[in-house]
Amino acid sequence: MFGLEALDLARMQFAFTISFHILFPAITIGLASYLAVLEGLWLKTHNDTYRDLYHFWSKIFAVNFGMGVVSGLVMAYQFGTNWSRFSDFAGSVTGPLLTYEVLTAFFLEAGFLGVMLFGWNKVGRNLHFFATVMVAIGTLISTFWILASNSWMQTPQGYEIVNGQVIPVDWLAVIFNPSFPYRLLHMSTAAFVATAFFVGSSAAWHLLRGKDNPAIRTMLSMAMWMALIVAPIQAVIGDFHGLNTLKHQPAKIAAIEGHWENHGDEPTPLILFGWPDMKEERTKFAVEIPYLGSLILTHSLDKQVPALKEFPPEDRPNSTIVFWSFRIMVGLGFLMIFTGLWSLWLRKRDKLYTSRPFLYLALWMGPSGLIAILAGWFTTEIGRQPWVIYGLMRTADASSNHSFMQMSITLIMFVVVYFALFGAGLGYMMRLVRKGPKIDEGKETNEGGPGQKRTPSRPLSAADDNGDGDHSPSLTKEI
Repeated sequence: MFGLEALDLARMQFAFTISFHILFPAITIGLASYLAVLEGLWLKTHNDTYRDLYHFWSKIFAVNFGMGVVSGLVMAYQFGTNWSRFSDFAGSVTGPLLTYEVLTAFFLEAGFLGVMLFGWNKVGRNLHFFATVMVAIGTLISTFWILASNSWMQTPQGYEIVNGQVIPVDWLAVIFNPSFPYRLLHMSTAAFVATAFFVGSSAAWHLLRGKDNPAIRTMLSMAMWMALIVAPIQAVIGDFHGLNTLKHQPAKIAAIEGHWENHGDEPTPLILFGWPDMKEERTKFAVEIPYLGSLILTHSLDKQVPALKEFPPEDRPNSTIVFWSFRIMVGLGFLMIFTGLWSLWLRKRDKLYTSRPFLYLALWMGPSGLIAILAGWFTTEIGRQPWVIYGLMRTADASSNHSFMQMSITLIMFVVVYFALFGAGLGYMMRLVRKGPKIDEGKETNEGGPGQKRTPSRPLSAADDNGDGDHSPSLTKEI
């Protein structure tokens, strides 16, 4: 059907599930660190604004964390059900790496998550803050191991092949493979940037609707400081990552650039826009800037970038897809930098919280970080094709022996269940965001905090619709 085979459906199924899953860990990583910063600022300044923001975002964090865990378990099973030959070939490397992730990161998160979410009135302040920090560290450790495994598939090192199976001989080389440091920094920073724009968009939504209070202003201010500082850093990290990819995966770079052939000793131009045609082996409607491709990709004006025609047709990634996915990621990155700079200009003129054009931009930039992460992930994974382990195992040799009908049925089931289940979860999370932080302005309150008398923060409870500050029905009733 439509020229698709069982292998294509298996790839589509994994791409679909990972596209859902990657959104949740990205926000989890960013929110965990954000919560640690908020609680630390509250402990240092005793400013109740930080405390109220902590309670507000901890609810959203809890819902997001739960959806991330559930969606991640499904992906783990797919390695055995849909990609059994890959597991048989490389399981001695990828298996231990994922096990280390569970033993270190997941257990650390699970061990302190309960204290973080439910211990606000039951443990001391220092212990509660320690639990929040441990959860934040756990998310970063999880990122470390997941990226180590995936980076090894991109640039495998430290192994031998014995009897048709990969055998690790140097675990330091396996973990700290050539692309790992760049990909770890790039993904972690992307999570922080995505969370910053998610938080900033939430604040902009409330300000545009006339809900202006210290908590909302603090949300926007902190988010824009993060965007201003981290988005340019992400661009620098991306440049180093590109140089590393050019060295170890030149075919991927050629596909990203839509660059088919070099002419004599001419420097490589940068193709801004065009349509790479895999059959005709050329990029149609190309808009080029001379020399700029060589300057960006080799940091010189005379070196050439490898061209797609230098690789056999069967070893070329799909340039049509990665050419545009990469440009979506980069384009959104420039918009993020622009948003951060505009926020600085408005901040100096005391108009950050009142400029409606800027607030509308911040609102619409809310999902930009997550879209950029997806676009970058597609570029990375599709650009690796036709290899599942670069240079070692082709994707066609990694899949299980399933029929087209079996893969069709399971793919349809995944689509239906994911949109129903995670759609409800995302809808509930957005309801929490729309409610906004609960502020006890003008009321007589005690200092609150861990070990003090205060209404506990219930992470799976939303506020009611009438805005009077009472607690709303539970998650079960909402869904």
